[in-house]
Amino acid sequence: MGKGAAACGLLSYTFFRSFQIFLWMMPFSLIGLVIERQYRLERRQKELAGQFKEGIMLLASSLSAGFSIENALAASVEELSMLYGSNGLIVREFNFMVQQIRTNRPVEQVLEDFSARSGLEDVQNFAEVFTVAKRSSGDTGSIMRHTAEIIRDKLQVREEIITMTSSRQFEQKIMNMIPFFIVFYVEHTSPGFFDQMYGTSIGRLLMGACLAVYLASYTLAKKILAIEV
Repeated sequence: MGKGAAACGLLSYTFFRSFQIFLWMMPFSLIGLVIERQYRLERRQKELAGQFKEGIMLLASSLSAGFSIENALAASVEELSMLYGSNGLIVREFNFMVQQIRTNRPVEQVLEDFSARSGLEDVQNFAEVFTVAKRSSGDTGSIMRHTAEIIRDKLQVREEIITMTSSRQFEQKIMNMIPFFIVFYVEHTSPGFFDQMYGTSIGRLLMGACLAVYLASYTLAKKILAIEV
């Protein structure tokens, strides 16, 4: 909420120089809670996706070696603990699944619960393939290894895209601040230059239109850089 209030204060000062408009904009600061929650959720999902890539490869290797799913998960936990520590997201998830399986819960249901908790499409695909492979009584280890390789390749492509667009994302953040720097610089070097924009009805309408264009550009830039694989 503090970040949302600060954003409302910056926008109201830059485009309107009006405390009254700042008060009108304050209810929109609650959107900051939604944005922050979504940001943290996406960050945790990206972290989990990266760890899941390693986890499924270890799991598939254990299944190919003839391990049961419970023993494969337990063996994967030991390897993953050395990579991400005992508090790693994937380590905690695999540990939880091992405990659930040991209480005689069906493996398919345990994997479905994991996919629902994670919110990741790759986890959901992995759970569905495992369920189909087990019901068809096929070579589960070979099927899961092939599936794990496909998911790993997909995640690697996603990581490469993120690396390639990281500089553009940084440029986007800079460009988002340019309008504020321009206004503050002009106001500091030429006091009163924007008086007509802040003190007249037409000026306020124009500044409101500029604010709308700025917000639309900000949203469009984020959508352009949000490349899905």
